[in-house]
Amino acid sequence: MKWPRQSIGLYAGAIALIALAMLPLPGAGAPLGKERLAELVLPPYSLGEPVNDKGVWGLVNSGGTPAGYVFETEPLAPLPGFSGAPINVLVMIDLEGRFLDLRLIHHNEPIFVSGLGEAPFHRFFEQYRGHSINSTLVVGVPYGHADTASSLVYLDGVTKATASVRIAHESVLAATLAVVREKMQGVISGPPSAPNPNHDEALNWQDLVDQGLARHRRVSNAEVQKAFAGTLWEGDDPEALEDPEGAYLDLWIVDLGPPSIARAVLSDDSLAELAAFRAVSPNDEPLLLLDAGRHGLVSPDFVRNTSPDWLSATQDGLPVTLRDADLLVNLKEDLPDGTAMILRSDRRLGFDPTREWTLNVLAVRKHGSFQPQVGTATLSARHKTAARFYLGPGSAEVTDPWRQALRNRAGDLTLLSVFLSGLLGLLALGMNRLAALHSFTPARLAILAAVTGFVGWWGQGQLSIVTLLAVLRAAVDGGSLAFLLFDPFSLLVWAAAILGLFLWGRGLFCGWLCPFGALQEFAHHIGLRLGLRQIEPPARWDRRLKAVKYGLLAGLVAVVFATPDKIEIFAEVEPFKTAITVAFRREWIYVLYAASWLALGLFLFKGFCRYICPLGAAMALAGLLRRRDWIARRAECGAPCQLCRVRCKYGAIAPSGRVDYSECFQCLDCIRIHDDPALCVPQVLAERRRSAA
Repeated sequence: MKWPRQSIGLYAGAIALIALAMLPLPGAGAPLGKERLAELVLPPYSLGEPVNDKGVWGLVNSGGTPAGYVFETEPLAPLPGFSGAPINVLVMIDLEGRFLDLRLIHHNEPIFVSGLGEAPFHRFFEQYRGHSINSTLVVGVPYGHADTASSLVYLDGVTKATASVRIAHESVLAATLAVVREKMQGVISGPPSAPNPNHDEALNWQDLVDQGLARHRRVSNAEVQKAFAGTLWEGDDPEALEDPEGAYLDLWIVDLGPPSIARAVLSDDSLAELAAFRAVSPNDEPLLLLDAGRHGLVSPDFVRNTSPDWLSATQDGLPVTLRDADLLVNLKEDLPDGTAMILRSDRRLGFDPTREWTLNVLAVRKHGSFQPQVGTATLSARHKTAARFYLGPGSAEVTDPWRQALRNRAGDLTLLSVFLSGLLGLLALGMNRLAALHSFTPARLAILAAVTGFVGWWGQGQLSIVTLLAVLRAAVDGGSLAFLLFDPFSLLVWAAAILGLFLWGRGLFCGWLCPFGALQEFAHHIGLRLGLRQIEPPARWDRRLKAVKYGLLAGLVAVVFATPDKIEIFAEVEPFKTAITVAFRREWIYVLYAASWLALGLFLFKGFCRYICPLGAAMALAGLLRRRDWIARRAECGAPCQLCRVRCKYGAIAPSGRVDYSECFQCLDCIRIHDDPALCVPQVLAERRRSAA
């Protein structure tokens, strides 16, 4: 491409990048020093002295008396976030374990860095204030009705950021529990134990009962009635009054973490599902609850894969986080009948299955019909599992995070593989037949709708120039490319796009796999249906405008080496995050920018893709890998026939008839014209000559 000496692209790129640089930059930082910590401590408290070598400091009140502790979560609980890096939070607690304040220090979660912004993440941490670590804190919303009893304290999550918020919550709990155990109970927390996969014993149900590996707790109706005696709810359970010796709770507890125990309890299909669960969640302890009484374990409004509202647990007087494992439960025939469910508890949060822990079950009664008053009584059962089934602290093998990501998205990856295989096969083997269809436009729009809905909004597979720049920086610095493995869905889209570069150039991705490009094409068709006048720059200005994207790409490459910490801000020239990643749920200025391109698309065909997109520029340059000219041409193409050039909305065909593959989006319009005897001018003229002869 021959550019003017004073390229309009370079000027436009520089201006856009300078403007973007004026936007606020999300903060990132190292562990805080004493002075910075002191500034963040919430008055009337002040920073005391360090109390250990893990970054825990004392907190003193205005009189100099010890009042609590302040610490960062990362040194104590470096749980990897969705980005692969820990989320670091400053936590202040008093001497009773109540949260005084939480401050987000630094993180690299993509949904907040380049999507929703920092404000929702900061608001999430504000909810902890006043709550106690002794309460069972969970992220989510209460299910059921307002009159439903629950042993849980709910914290509101952040829409579209469930994974990041849950990891942040677990980091806060793990770090706080470690401090509370050591400083308030004298129990120094070490690395979590884990079931020993090589420990093998031949066990049956009776062996589990005899050895205390299956614990039983029976509570009769009479005992529950006694718990409510003298209260408003004393007469609100007729069944308990009619059958005092009947079983209200007939509970068995079995820890399924050790494989030998699980084999003694579960059927083959449930064992297989449990094995898959262990592979994906190696730090979670699966706990089987079996109730043969009439309690039922969970409320009627219970939602699978959430924390059960009638169940909670404690160990050493501190809460143990429980959540439904959402697993199939089929038991062996020699087990008692009843309601069965498998819960999960994260050992990284301090849960030790070899020490006694307590399961608390709420007995719930309601008094009155309209807006009934709810009363509860707590029924407790204790359990522990023999230490011989477990490895020592720190001995467990942990699944690589990328393997976890791969397994977590197995269903989506399967669907994406089928979709990409079908699309690649269709274009490679049936492109001409596809282009010749009378219903080609509806078929193409249907494929683009799947790309927008499934690949983009659902799968979060919108590719970005940020990834290419990160790869470039890592290659130059000799860094690791492991970060690519944390998003296997996008990686599969990248693989298809790269294969497309060899087969067709940039056309596969830009024309068929880009969700934002698909939105622009929809905007174009809407404009046509509305009868809006279409605008098209003159050929000379079209060439100049196409140079802009190369100028922006050059500017971004410069930024990634000059000020790499600002690349996420400069990359906002792409509206992909706003339109696809967060589906327009963002600050108004970003929404306005993205929507402006779609509004312009009503009049100007895919203006962002053709003139601005730095990723498109990179794809165009990488299109040099293309091994063939896949668009058939005739000798008459360009001289005298100009039909394909005139019809090409991308301006990718020169007056000579030559195809500029760096600007070709594989729309197949010229393929359809070339193959149709009624449209292709040389074929029409040849047919007329034959008819005249």
